[in-house]
Order: sequence, then structure tokens, then C-alpha cells
Amino acid sequence: MRVVIIGQAAFGEAVFRKLADAGEEVVAAFYEREGDPLWALAQQRGVPAFRTQELRKPDFMPTLAGLKPDLNVMAFVTVIIPERVLTLPSQGTIQYHPSLLPRYRGRSAINWAIINGEAQTGITIFWPDHGIDTGPVLLQKSATIGPTDTLGSLYRNQLFPLGVEAMAEAVGLIRAGKAPRQFQDEAQATYEPPCEGDLASIQWFRPAQQVYDHVRGCDPQPGAATLIRGSLVRLTDTALEPRTKPGRCGAVLEVGADGVRVALNGGTLLVRQMRREGGRRVSAADFANDLELRPGEFLGR
Repeated sequence: MRVVIIGQAAFGEAVFRKLADAGEEVVAAFYEREGDPLWALAQQRGVPAFRTQELRKPDFMPTLAGLKPDLNVMAFVTVIIPERVLTLPSQGTIQYHPSLLPRYRGRSAINWAIINGEAQTGITIFWPDHGIDTGPVLLQKSATIGPTDTLGSLYRNQLFPLGVEAMAEAVGLIRAGKAPRQFQDEAQATYEPPCEGDLASIQWFRPAQQVYDHVRGCDPQPGAATLIRGSLVRLTDTALEPRTKPGRCGAVLEVGADGVRVALNGGTLLVRQMRREGGRRVSAADFANDLELRPGEFLGR
């Protein structure tokens, strides 16, 4: 089939490579920014490449129609694509989403599944329409969220490779005329806002497991946020440990070579990495030593 890839980053590149190597004819790629891996692969293979924003311009439609696409494949798309683009190919458009829709609609689906303590998630390939992550489901694959999984590890080790394989499977079903369209149950639908700003801030008074789940769900991006002496700091690479020392929630219990231990309600959070807002990650031990952070100091407001 003549396929248009709309996406970005390593996932968009992997889907492009998978479909092209399987014999599909990729006739164009739409990318977010120059230098993106999807853009680079299109350049390498001599495939026309355009900025995704072109799809929002009505006067670009003749160019898109001239490609005579059979199918749009949306691989990691974080902007709204006009419905006229979705319906232009003869076989329509399919899209990847990293949750078991209709649960966890929105662009922070992986974050919130971990933050909310879910034990299972997955990926969905669906037929997008005018809504946000609405539209009939083509196929789904489940994945287990491990007790120490972070946003990064869950995506990298499971939802990324599972999604690439599912995209290829979905295209094969469409080519064979066997692709289902299962309507989403709106009664089961949830929509989570972007995990950013105050939503990434740690509430130290909450139960230990909830704090740990929150930090895992924000690791590595946006990074769970707290205040240290009034400055915003993001915490990553953490572990939940039993409580062995007394202290109020949010208090620094220990600064050691392996990191900073913070008191929780029913446990201890070992923090191995920290970064200032806009800065790079450094070991929590180095960060604390540079700041002369001492046991008994409080994190947060």
C-alpha cells in the first residue's frame, strides 16, 4: 500500500523502517522538526518529507492528494490533525496510542497509568476521528507495569516495541481487508491532562506508595517536582525503602554516597538523581553535597 507516515522521534522512525522493510510503499513522511529521526530516515531513503504543520493548511491538500495515499499511519502524533487529512486516503488513517483505550486518553497516558498505581496498561491502534483519542479500535495489546517501572522503562522496554509490531500488524489487516472497527465504550472513557506544572509536584504527606508511583510516573519527564530552599528541583531514579528512621514526611533523613533518603508516610524514598529546573541531571549525593543539604531539612513548601 501507499503509506504516509505522520510522527516523530525514534518511534516514528521505527514504524517507517518496519513498514518499508515489510514492502509497504512509504510515499511521504511528516515530522515535527528538522533533525528528527523520522526526518533523517526520510532523507536517507529519498522519501518526500514535510513539516506536520503543513497538514493544517487547506492549500496543502492538493499536494497531499497528489501523493495518492492508501493509508495515513500516525506514529507518535501530539498535535491535532484536521479531519480532512484523516479521511483523504482510500483506507483512512490509523493511530498509535500508549494505553488501552478508552482509558487514559490524552498525551500523558503512560505517566498517569503509573501515577495511579495501575498494574496493567497497553497500546491501542485505532481509527482517529475529530476527538482526542476517540474513534474505533483496530487492535490492542496488553503490557504489565512492573513495581519499579518508570515512564522511561515502560515505554522503552514494552510500549515502544509493542507499538511498532502492532502498527505493522494493523497495516497487514487493512491490506487483507480484515481490519476491525470496534467502537470505544464512552462509559469507560477517561481523559488525563498533560502531566506538567503543578500536577508534577510531589505531595509528601500522601502514603509512601502513592508518592513513589507519582515519582515513577514522572521519570524522566517532566521529573517529579519539589522545592528545596525555595528553588524547584526535579527528582528521578528513585527507590522505595522501608522506614528505618523517624522524621516528618518530606524531611531529609540521610545524605549518603548512594543518594538522599527522604521520609515518607509509611516508607522512605531513596533519590539517586536530581536536577534544577532547566538543568542537567546529576547524582543526588553530589547535588546535596554542593548545596550542603543536611538531615532534618524539609523538601516542599
